[in-house]
Amino acid sequence: MKAPLTLLTALLLAPLAVLAQDTAAKPSEGPPPYPLPPPTLANVRYGVHERQVLDFWQTKKTQEHAPLLFYIHGGAWNHGDKDTITRGINAQQILDAGISVVSINYRYIRQAEAEGVMPPVIGPLHDAARALQFVRSKAAEWKIDKTRVGAFGGSAGGASSLWLALHPDLADPKSSDPVARESTRLTCAAVLSAQTTLDPQQVVSWIPNTVGYGAHAFGIKQDRARKLSMLQVYITDREKFLPWIAEYSPYALVSQDDPPLMLYYRSAPEPPGQPVKDTSHTANYGVKFTEHCKEVGMDCLFIHPGVPGFKDHSVEKYLIQKLSHGTDSK
Repeated sequence: MKAPLTLLTALLLAPLAVLAQDTAAKPSEGPPPYPLPPPTLANVRYGVHERQVLDFWQTKKTQEHAPLLFYIHGGAWNHGDKDTITRGINAQQILDAGISVVSINYRYIRQAEAEGVMPPVIGPLHDAARALQFVRSKAAEWKIDKTRVGAFGGSAGGASSLWLALHPDLADPKSSDPVARESTRLTCAAVLSAQTTLDPQQVVSWIPNTVGYGAHAFGIKQDRARKLSMLQVYITDREKFLPWIAEYSPYALVSQDDPPLMLYYRSAPEPPGQPVKDTSHTANYGVKFTEHCKEVGMDCLFIHPGVPGFKDHSVEKYLIQKLSHGTDSK
């Protein structure tokens, strides 16, 4: 039996972090498994940046104000596009259930960093929040029931969806901007292979051979003067990053009044203390997160191979059930 990787070994692997982040969650080649018709509205601007655009599909199954699926693409917050909705989820099944669909683009971390945004993860996360507020401001025009909005995303898009679901409402009721007055709270969220923490201490504990996923979210670079890799900087200077971890790490935001969540992983959790096969998308991200949710009394469904009835579960079924029956957004 192989010995567990030590923290030192994990630190020595840190230079691979950039490669892992660059290749994670890229769309595969070939025809999309979940084709969609052209959107009802394409490339609608919700901001001034070239990537602050979204597509909207209006369900044809109802003439009433419909619930909404809010899709956030993955790609380590540095790749991907709203068009990958045709690879990430069966949105046609959602539309056929009487739920309208939005898929957004957002600023990449590197673009936010180039603008001087710190931490740069503010770019993708706050863009997602602004896009959600913008869509809610169009509720009457687009026939959306803004009290029934569920988010879905894979990988980094899943992390963004969790952040939206768990973060206190960013609405500013006193703002002169009507979009900013809209809520950012969700009815529910379902995520695929999502990262659930940005705390390097937790990541190393859960995934001993981690390459430091999340360090780029805070703009962390290798420190050549101290001869520290990116992951070493992340761990050594953790105290400095604690305010950002508290604000942007999903695990840190869990509270009893949060909406229900589904965490879906395509592989089972791997033994604690052992290296994992896919450090960016392992179900180990779901184990401690789900335990934490249960401790605070929050509804979190953790689905992976080995769970009874695994094949009967899907993110589409979960979202349709939650949004069709409806629970007012908090």
